[in-house]
Amino acid sequence: VIRLLLGNYLRLMAMKRGGNSASHDGGDANSASNPDVLYTEAELQSCVDKIELIDYHQTIDLNLPSGLKFHALNAGHVLGAAMFFIEIGGRTVLYTGDYSMEEDRHLMAAELPKYHVQPDLLIVESTYGVQVHASRAEREARFTGTIERIVTGGGRCLIPVFALGRAQELLLILDEYWSEHPHLQNVPIYYASKMASRALRVYRTYANMMNERIRCKMDLGNPFEFQFIRNLKSIDVEGFDDRGASVVFASPGMLQSGVSRQLFDRWATDPKNGVLIAGYAVEHTLAKEIMSQPKEVVTLEGRRQPLNCLVDYVSFSAHVDFVQNRDFITKVEPRNIILVHGAKEEMGRLKGALMLHYNKLPENKRPTIAMPPNEVDVKLIFTRRRSAKVMGKLAQQQQTEDEEQNEKDESATPATGTKLAEPKEGDPIRGILVTQQNSSKIVSPDDLSTYTPLRVGSVSSRLHVPYVGKVEILRMFLKEMFRGVEETVEGMGAGGHEKTDGDEAVEGDCLVTTFYMHGGQVQVVVGKTKGVATVEWDCSPVGDVSEYSFKVIIFAF
Repeated sequence: VIRLLLGNYLRLMAMKRGGNSASHDGGDANSASNPDVLYTEAELQSCVDKIELIDYHQTIDLNLPSGLKFHALNAGHVLGAAMFFIEIGGRTVLYTGDYSMEEDRHLMAAELPKYHVQPDLLIVESTYGVQVHASRAEREARFTGTIERIVTGGGRCLIPVFALGRAQELLLILDEYWSEHPHLQNVPIYYASKMASRALRVYRTYANMMNERIRCKMDLGNPFEFQFIRNLKSIDVEGFDDRGASVVFASPGMLQSGVSRQLFDRWATDPKNGVLIAGYAVEHTLAKEIMSQPKEVVTLEGRRQPLNCLVDYVSFSAHVDFVQNRDFITKVEPRNIILVHGAKEEMGRLKGALMLHYNKLPENKRPTIAMPPNEVDVKLIFTRRRSAKVMGKLAQQQQTEDEEQNEKDESATPATGTKLAEPKEGDPIRGILVTQQNSSKIVSPDDLSTYTPLRVGSVSSRLHVPYVGKVEILRMFLKEMFRGVEETVEGMGAGGHEKTDGDEAVEGDCLVTTFYMHGGQVQVVVGKTKGVATVEWDCSPVGDVSEYSFKVIIFAF
């Protein structure tokens, strides 16, 4: 889709300067000859080559020191539109982009973040400010009724649309309406756009990503294979046979140029004709201008002519209205809000309405609301926040059998007969704290490999110390210094091999004595090597202190 849209921009800019729209070999010359061109064909292709496709809810972790990761959520604006939930530097940002909270004929409504409420920052659109849309049924009835009134009176109805977006929604509505009203089926409906057939191919291909209504219709046939609508890949307005009633969807949607503007200039003077604006109209465009019903308009050639045709506006724009926007913001519970994508006046009204809405909250719980102009930095100051998630076995604590008798819970583990319960505030937690990319978690050593890339390991040390004294003296000192000393005695043959019970005693045989302290964490071996005592220990505070104490004993001899 992005290749289709951005490529069409280059074609339109080439047409604007009078070039050949089919020529793409002058990519660099485009920007040189026209400074208004934002990019060249080569730059567009380089951009497309870098695009990576992701699915909704798929988390992308860039493994940066800032801990940047994000996932996409369905935005409901057009096919494939997405919100992005971003985690960076221990803070969270939800960027809605353009979004719609209303399920229409083919798209699902935008979804709320299920597990990530209360983002630190919400960047949200403000297209309609405090305006409130009529119900969908009312808008559809007005849309189809206005078209029927125009064509039954012998007029021609122009619907300016963009090739991708609301056009597909309106085509579904009108094709269904025509099928239910046989007296209209002799009135042709045209979809005039160079991108029309390519855009519809995209919709036919990805019908499985649409709402349940479309997916159910897919069992009977593709709902975008229209019965009463003809695609016009190219249209010569001067040679277009517009005798009699007809309906024409033509781009662009703002009537600034192209087929829609040419047809408007041709039909505007006839009172039987009509223009139906079905989407958002930007200020200072012809589409916005004619909504105020001026008596005259200026054609593309610069001529002034009367505006006698009917002009009506029915909003099918896939943007939230005030109520939908306010409810979404309230459910998300952001700590800071930045309003974007809206006219300054509408944005200001929305900001005022939101501030009034939040006045009922305590001052320390009200989000900040900003509506910065373009290219103006917004600086937000956050206090340092340290928190850690307790995960795995540590997230539950065992209860004794006595507690089990006092509480009714069916979560007893068959191995121990104990129960697992959620820990309470103030309960001590002992585990390993792991911090990675501004995110901390506390886990049991047994769960370390499950929830982190770390593994539990140990370091063992061995030290050989000269010792020529008797084993009995060493035993006495060790037992005086350490509690619970255990020992084993084994025979060692003269050749250095270990003796078994069946071996006969031979001159030169010796005994190897091993002492164990602190549950085997520290071992002292005497007799294996003549004149040497070997101490082995697991590196730990207890092991290191025990090893040092043993050296003090040995050097005292």
